[in-house]
Amino acid sequence: MNEVLIVSLIGLATTSSAMAGTAIGLYCPLSKRSLACILAFAAGALISALAIDLGYHGAVHLHHIGFSHRLSWAFISGGFAAGAVIYYCASRYLEKKGAAVRFPTRFREYALERKQEENRALVKLLSKCDLLRHMPAQDIEDLLPAVQQRRVAAGEVLFRAGDPGDALFIVAGGRVQITSEAGSSIAELGDGDAFGEMALLSGGARTATAVPLSDVELLEITRADFNRMLANDGQLAKAVQRLSHDRALKNLSQGVPNPGKWASVAISNVHHLSHAETTKLLTQAGHGAGMAIIMGNILDTIPGCLVIGANFRGLNSLSLTLMLGMFLGGIPEAAASAAMLTRAGFKPKKIFGLWSTVLVAGMLAAAIGKAFISSPESLVAIFCEALAGGAVLALVAHAMFPEALHQGGSIIVLPTVAGFLFALYLSLAAAFG
Repeated sequence: MNEVLIVSLIGLATTSSAMAGTAIGLYCPLSKRSLACILAFAAGALISALAIDLGYHGAVHLHHIGFSHRLSWAFISGGFAAGAVIYYCASRYLEKKGAAVRFPTRFREYALERKQEENRALVKLLSKCDLLRHMPAQDIEDLLPAVQQRRVAAGEVLFRAGDPGDALFIVAGGRVQITSEAGSSIAELGDGDAFGEMALLSGGARTATAVPLSDVELLEITRADFNRMLANDGQLAKAVQRLSHDRALKNLSQGVPNPGKWASVAISNVHHLSHAETTKLLTQAGHGAGMAIIMGNILDTIPGCLVIGANFRGLNSLSLTLMLGMFLGGIPEAAASAAMLTRAGFKPKKIFGLWSTVLVAGMLAAAIGKAFISSPESLVAIFCEALAGGAVLALVAHAMFPEALHQGGSIIVLPTVAGFLFALYLSLAAAFG
């Protein structure tokens, strides 16, 4: 029982840096590059600890009890792989629930996915328009702001024959009847059908009348926006110039990419976020995301503290490299998170409350590791340690390195190597001392 209490306090001490990092992020922010270098150093130390103190020592122990080197490697690797998969799936789930607001890079990925998902249906409809598919799919972001949604009631004349061709339309929902000047029906259009292109191509008047048969949702691109796209896109302009004014609309599709393929390429090239979009998505994601943020913090804390508890057999058995990596990593992570949560509308008191869960999780995880996993002769214990190690390694790759690179740039390679080498020195000193 005394050892469980001691290791709980060690878990508390290891995670206590989160509170210091939160205070730094809220009240005395350090430069982004400084925080990035600390985070990179911690990541390097963790990689060293996982490779030597956990992975290598676990494999050596298995070899001593009769496992071949291949089987030892497979056993440890299986644990690491399973831990990484579990961590990744859990973290992605929590991020979609709002935990992504904790870190800038995680939020950016979340926000871009949200933007792409919101625009997926719109791009699919735009891909139905043969004329617009002359536009390179990679330039879709230039087109999206020009698309306006418009609702027209059944029977309301959208335009008449002879009206100026001031816009092209795509049916997003409902039915539209196209009739000639004489009043005879030319076509009945439904979801995804485009009309009005020819008037834009020719610059002339409408040659038909469009009347909704039911309430319809339309996507509209005005002549001004269309001309702007022509001015900014030489490829589209050349394609339009090749089209004679009297060509049938169906001939436009010759040589144009397949709609599905064009839409797939187009949506993958939606990768910019305006300040307004970022602020809107950040506020939306942060609203009601308190539990997801708590669970995300706990998920990042438990694996490392489990390993600390599982390996504890007295103060001389502590993995200083693992503790160092976790302690230092907690400072810039909490600082960056505090800044993001502030932008999302969280008050300082609530931010401290959210990050205080890390302390509780660290204590409990270390105690559980000592009470239930700490058994050097148990294969289950060795696998559980490898499982936790894989989760920590996934954390390094999923959050620590991206955050460090985002905040500090390529300079972070130096503190990463420094952290690895310093942790290696501690491991060697413990082994040979």
